[in-house]
Amino acid sequence: MDATSGTTRAEELMDAVGPAFSRLGRSVALNAQKPISRRDLTRTRVLQIAYDAAERADHDITVGDIAERLAVDPSAASRMVSDAISAGYLRRVASQRDGRRTVVQLTDAGSAMLADFRQHQRAAYEHITRDWPEQERLEFARLLIKYVDALAALPAVPERED
Repeated sequence: MDATSGTTRAEELMDAVGPAFSRLGRSVALNAQKPISRRDLTRTRVLQIAYDAAERADHDITVGDIAERLAVDPSAASRMVSDAISAGYLRRVASQRDGRRTVVQLTDAGSAMLADFRQHQRAAYEHITRDWPEQERLEFARLLIKYVDALAALPAVPERED
């Protein structure tokens, strides 16, 4: 504990977390060795949602679902999905559970793009943490995954109207 301020190292670390997240910037971490366009970053977010839905075979994914998961308005999600369809990464199909609904599915090209992006993410992580002891790299990865999973489990917070 700092005798003059009464602040412990733990409190200092916790106070520094928010500013660290602000400085983190997703693109900085992912562009460690080779640049990725904003469009591809957006596409991979949409493709990951479609992939996750496919992994849970009991769930179709709609443009509305994508909008909700990305916390964007439906028109923005529609443009994102249309872009991924134009690029050949997604396709629109009738829902197998309710033929009146249109859902999106990952194409083979979308699966390949997502696999390439994941490899890039891993390479970026390994590059950024290359000087860390192996145990710290693995522990940070474990805790980061735990944090992101906890964040995803939080209920959606309605937008404030200013």
